[in-house]
Amino acid sequence: MYPQQPSSGLPDDPYRGSTAPLPRQANPSWMGQVQPEHYRAAPGHQGRPLEGVVPPHAEGAALQASRTRGGLVGLTVAGSLLAFLSLFLVVPFLLSNTGAAGFLIGFLASLIPLAVVLAAVHIIDRWEPEPKRLLFFAFTWGAAVSVAVTLLIQPFFVIAFQFTDQPDLQTYMATVQAPIVEEFAKSLGLLILLLAARRQFDGPVDGVVFAFTIAGGFAFTENILYFGRAIAESASPASDFAQVFFLRGVMSPFAHAIFTGTTGLVMGFAARRWHTGASIGAFFVGLLPAMFLHNRWNSMGQGFLLDYILVQVPIFVLAVGGIIFLRVAEKRLTRQRLLEYAAAGWFTPAEVQLLATHGGRRMVLAWAAGSGRKRQMKQFLKAATQLANTRQRILSGRDVPLHQAEERQQLQRIVALRAALAG
Repeated sequence: MYPQQPSSGLPDDPYRGSTAPLPRQANPSWMGQVQPEHYRAAPGHQGRPLEGVVPPHAEGAALQASRTRGGLVGLTVAGSLLAFLSLFLVVPFLLSNTGAAGFLIGFLASLIPLAVVLAAVHIIDRWEPEPKRLLFFAFTWGAAVSVAVTLLIQPFFVIAFQFTDQPDLQTYMATVQAPIVEEFAKSLGLLILLLAARRQFDGPVDGVVFAFTIAGGFAFTENILYFGRAIAESASPASDFAQVFFLRGVMSPFAHAIFTGTTGLVMGFAARRWHTGASIGAFFVGLLPAMFLHNRWNSMGQGFLLDYILVQVPIFVLAVGGIIFLRVAEKRLTRQRLLEYAAAGWFTPAEVQLLATHGGRRMVLAWAAGSGRKRQMKQFLKAATQLANTRQRILSGRDVPLHQAEERQQLQRIVALRAALAG
């Protein structure tokens, strides 16, 4: 587990742009493509102190890199405060529609589909786990803030409604207002995450993880409303509750996740560009498929079962296949970036095979557990994955000095974790 010691001699400057063609495997998949003018070799280890491989101009960026971590705390605090304030609008609304008993039963029943969605988030997020503070922000945004935004905007759509027939109003609210307002409110949280915590928003997989978490929170609150209302407003509450629970908790726990997941996917690809304008543009572009899928779901009427089998089930299967495809591409990209550090002496090629495959990770975790170092190994795996993502951001060509300073800190952490594992 110790870094290789390359041959002695003056190393090439790893921070200058390369004019040579890209290495053959620099673009291992369609994800994270690198332009030749942005490619640069990884800093060489050379058996010397880490400070010796960092150019002087990157030193000043270290302070800025540390400040971005402070911004993560500020985002969490601000999000928590906003969610708390939103509860003063959301909770009274739920209680007025469900009553105390309906609210309690609806709350408990809603935990079941929520657990299913969050379990899926955990599985998708295992390769590079997102900070828990950001996942907490995403969930509270979905469960409280996005619901409050929806409640505030919704009356304007009612005012704009030009028909007098009540069924027409209900159809309008379900097929026009709900897709537009709800997807906008949910995805606004994604935009905040991408702009305020872009160092943790590395690509499409992260976009899907955050989108699923936001949507899971929104569906949780919405389910409390529907489940509680089925009890409070029905002459046969048990049967009506069972019917609504089967429809929303069994047949469609991932409906909102898939809607908003398309926005997260588009914004995740924009995150690779590391550009504010592209992020904002991706927000509006990503809303279109989310609103369309939401509209198609809410437009299912008497032919619901047929539409569900012929349209919604294939969409779900396609979403699962797409997520698997994204994760495979993400692992290939991680492996390639770590191989570039291996060529510079920070890892051995054999280590990369262990760090960049699920089988290899299970093997080293089992070994570390036997020697009482499982916690340190988990930290080492996480640090290596973060290092690969940082290198990808360096190769994007944007904010390079900032990311090089972050790279230096991560390489220092890699060395410290090696020492802990060896000790």
